[in-house]
Amino acid sequence: MGAQDKRFRTIGNLNSIEFTRVQLQAVIDNSKSIENRRRFGQFATPYELAQEIISYGLKLQDEKEISFLEPAIGTGAFYSALLSECGKHSKNIKSATGIELDSDFFTAAHKLWKDTSINLVNSDFTEIDCLEKANFLISNPPYVRHHYINKEQKAKLFAMTKNETGRSLSGLAGLYCYFILCAHKWLVQNAICGWLIPSEFMDVNYGRTLKEYLLNNVHLLRIHRYDTKECKFNDALVSSCVVWFKNEIVSENYEIHFSYGGTHENPEINKNIDKNTLERQKKWTHFPGKIYSDRQVQRADTPTLGEYFTIKRGLATGDNNFFILQKEQIHELDLDMRFFTPILPSPRHLKYDEVFSDKDGYPRLDTQHFLLSCTLLEDELNKDYPSILNYLNSGKYTTAKKYLCKNRKIWYIQENRSPTPFLCSYMGRGKSENGSPFRFILNHTNAIATNSYLMLYPKAILQKAIVQTPDIIREIWNVLRNISANDLENEGRVYGGGLKKIEPKELSCVKCAHLAGLLA
Repeated sequence: MGAQDKRFRTIGNLNSIEFTRVQLQAVIDNSKSIENRRRFGQFATPYELAQEIISYGLKLQDEKEISFLEPAIGTGAFYSALLSECGKHSKNIKSATGIELDSDFFTAAHKLWKDTSINLVNSDFTEIDCLEKANFLISNPPYVRHHYINKEQKAKLFAMTKNETGRSLSGLAGLYCYFILCAHKWLVQNAICGWLIPSEFMDVNYGRTLKEYLLNNVHLLRIHRYDTKECKFNDALVSSCVVWFKNEIVSENYEIHFSYGGTHENPEINKNIDKNTLERQKKWTHFPGKIYSDRQVQRADTPTLGEYFTIKRGLATGDNNFFILQKEQIHELDLDMRFFTPILPSPRHLKYDEVFSDKDGYPRLDTQHFLLSCTLLEDELNKDYPSILNYLNSGKYTTAKKYLCKNRKIWYIQENRSPTPFLCSYMGRGKSENGSPFRFILNHTNAIATNSYLMLYPKAILQKAIVQTPDIIREIWNVLRNISANDLENEGRVYGGGLKKIEPKELSCVKCAHLAGLLA
């Protein structure tokens, strides 16, 4: 199979080149640690997926001649697919530009595609100041989490995207959000864009600006979300979608095509949602699934958990292995129990949803865990509690250097959390098709919890009822456990492999009509 274009010379057998490309990709991936690849967001697009995306994009493109741009070309999966698919769609490649920051991938791409007329640039796309504008942009931009982007780079990117689009991204936004906004100035009028990105932007707060851009700065055409149980990337636990838009502004209301599962050509679910509806919705992953229905609109006045509970994430220690010890370890190290607070094990190690107390208020579990909770300064410890100081000193060159600890005023002093009877697991997958991915725990002990839990503290109206009728605690717990999986998942978010998470603010928004009835 060869590829012929009026301006791009005939190249050799594309199957052979693609086979070589996949091999080179694997060699480079294996030469880098997973931590390094996460830091730079290097997760390669499988060729079959690239073909699917390119093929669909070419159907959207009215122009016969393609000016192609790939801001993060890697070894060139999308370019390879473009060369393969253009003939099938009667398209010619007028020009093609690929940007790649990593020198290893750039060298590989140059070796593979040197016999074509693609313009390959070894640079950071966000710093490019001179490019030929494109009418067809397809990309899998770097999935770099915000904590890998330093303050100086964030400030520069913020100013750049604000100047170009008038949109201000949150400091929690991933690098892919900046890529989309940075690309705006390199698009000709009516250019077609397809971005393969994490679908989390549709639900999280930092995605709000990107959604505003899609609804107001361009013409959003379609969002195809892949089945969350079928990861598109073997080495990244992320749910994926492709966002399609045309570089034009449409002021009136219009419909956007949402699809889920399967492929672009054969999705499992389709639904058109109008722009005005999207503007009113905080979360877009309701669409086009069966989860979203008129029932939600009808329940708009139903009380939420946030009306009855103050919900906080559990405690982030900075290093659970150092700060959380078993009772036997505390005794072996001859440490003073006065500096230790009982703490629940992670949900995956907690067998039961109801935790009973022993005579000391500790969880009645086979293995008891305790958090080192010390607020004394080192001088005070040295004078009266040298064994505690010795233990802390053993972590000075390891634990104290970890991100959370080193950013505290005193590296070993923990956040303050008090016990609560009600906890909810922070993430899960669900044991059955209709089972909830989240567990509500009834805690009868003085134990607190790590950030693998959400802690639900009763507000005044609920606390008053508990004081007056202590037995109502179990009824409250049963109400929480009977919240439907759909109601919980509607407010939470989903990642690759079907992993579901729910944050405190999201759990606060979960509807719970039965609590009102319980207190009536």
